[in-house]
Amino acid sequence: MIIRHTIAITAAVIALATVTGCAVTRGQETVGAYVDDTAITTAVKARFIDNKIVDAVSISVETLNGVVMLSGFAKSAAEKSSAEAVTWKVNGVKGVKNEIAIRP
Repeated sequence: MIIRHTIAITAAVIALATVTGCAVTRGQETVGAYVDDTAITTAVKARFIDNKIVDAVSISVETLNGVVMLSGFAKSAAEKSSAEAVTWKVNGVKGVKNEIAIRP
């Protein structure tokens, strides 16, 4: 009886995940593109944390179809350009839109 309920619940979860979990938003064409974009965003943020010039907390990273948009605030032009340079070094990046504002 418990096994039957476990199988039924597992089947329901899989069905729900297939229907709702695969719904891709943000205009992307495939689930694979969404996963790739998430990996790119994570890699960029990790490199920001490792970089001594870039303040990872002040800069937001969003990726759509391999194009990374950087936004937020930098303390200097050097930080802004360094953030862009670091982003270009991540595998899978097809383009960078640098919308970082410089705040004194």
